[in-house]
Amino acid sequence: MGRLDGKVAIVTGGARGMGKSHVRRFVDEGARVVFGDVLDDLGAKLAADLGDAVRFVRMDVTSPDDWATAVRTAVESFGGLHVLVNNAGILKHKTIEEMTLDEARAIIEVNLLGQWQGVKAVTAAMRESGGGSIVNVSSTEGFIGASGLAAYSASKFGVRGLTKAAARELGRYGIRVNSIHPGAIVTGMSMQQDVIDATAARADALIEGLPLGRLGNSREVSGLVVYLASDESSYCTGSEVLVDGGLVTGSGY
Repeated sequence: MGRLDGKVAIVTGGARGMGKSHVRRFVDEGARVVFGDVLDDLGAKLAADLGDAVRFVRMDVTSPDDWATAVRTAVESFGGLHVLVNNAGILKHKTIEEMTLDEARAIIEVNLLGQWQGVKAVTAAMRESGGGSIVNVSSTEGFIGASGLAAYSASKFGVRGLTKAAARELGRYGIRVNSIHPGAIVTGMSMQQDVIDATAARADALIEGLPLGRLGNSREVSGLVVYLASDESSYCTGSEVLVDGGLVTGSGY
């Protein structure tokens, strides 16, 4: 038996990177998954690969209508909703002085208000399903700052507060809300060209400073997400779990 047998999940940003890894792992563990993304071609390809256990919907997490479509698809296709993985996010590496107000607003809108909308959108369906689990994806930048990532870090710090408040509000319905904080993970986002340019000079120092001495991979994050989505974590809510190879145990980078 899979650890997620009988569960129906929504995963945002599911067409590539960590989100794609979560979708695949959820299916392997017995879940049925609606995953959303703005990357239509990649989403359609993954849906074709995984077959009847998934549905792909085009999804901009800043759109209430897209959230309503994702929830409706889960309930109509699979009979309920038990898990949300708020994974979608964007990152842009610029100093505060260099970044425009519109760029900063876009990051906050997707990374923080997008997750807030997700919690709001799934609550009724999860309540009707008898409870559920929400996993909000933050970052190590939700604990520490990094030069050039002020807007991103602000959004990820905000996810921690959202998670705590939502856990207080939704526990009465049997809905658990936890945040995860990946860092030093090789993903599509971390390999964006502006991030490569900004971090190349310090990459060796970063790896050398990690207690585990290596970068992580998406599969290692997916294992944690499965645990928090499953009934194995039934007494965990409002928690913050780092999956960062020990990055924030010492001085910053």
